[in-house]
Amino acid sequence: MDIENKARINWACRRGMRELDISIMPFFENEYDTLSDNDKALFVRLLECADPDLFNWLMNHGRPDDESLYYMVKLIQERNRARMAEIVDKY
Repeated sequence: MDIENKARINWACRRGMRELDISIMPFFENEYDTLSDNDKALFVRLLECADPDLFNWLMNHGRPDDESLYYMVKLIQERNRARMAEIVDKY
């Protein structure tokens, strides 16, 4: 998948599992444009993984064997956590 085809990436972010949608969609919507091309390619590669694997990794019930995918999982978690902290701090 082309890293510049945001419509297709957006579609791939919609997983049909609420827990995944809550993690992946906000990251895509808020962070994707700020990523380097390498990180964009890595994110797209992560989207090609099976939903059960993504769920386990993003919920800290395991980790990918591939260190670069693990880096992206941690980046998604960290950026989502930071964004949520900003929202909480406003209120």
